[in-house]
Amino acid sequence: MHDKLTRKDIEKMQEEIDHRKLVVRQQALKDLKEARAQGDLSENFEYHAAKQYKNQNESRIRYLENMIKTAVIVEDHAAADQVGLQKKVTVEKEGRDKPMVFKIVTPVRSNSLLGLITPESPIGRALMGHRAGDRVHVDLGEGRGYDLTIRKVEQGAGEEEDRLRSF
Repeated sequence: MHDKLTRKDIEKMQEEIDHRKLVVRQQALKDLKEARAQGDLSENFEYHAAKQYKNQNESRIRYLENMIKTAVIVEDHAAADQVGLQKKVTVEKEGRDKPMVFKIVTPVRSNSLLGLITPESPIGRALMGHRAGDRVHVDLGEGRGYDLTIRKVEQGAGEEEDRLRSF
């Protein structure tokens, strides 16, 4: 399966890979060497924990490298005032006091609890390409759904998203 990633997603993944190779790997090897020097490996908890940590780090590196290698790069071609990838959208639902804020992201970044939704989600699909002031219908299938009014569309804050979720 090919993951849909932005160039920024790939950049962040490469930064994590570099950190894991240059910093985490070296520390894991040092910890493993120190634990091995403590004697009997069959009953050495520190050795087994250090070995497991080293293996988890290597597994994570392989996972990220594979994601980058098989990625499909997506780009947003929406106008500045249109809902698109990496845009933050404020919407209102009739009968609800508080507006909702969503950010349209790639699937690897999605987390609906944090308001990070994909263009493929029902809300994302309804919002894509629309502008502030537009009323959209979110189709939930089988004749169910609801209407939202878009109040604001703005470029999403990348730093905010980075704090909220890593890969």
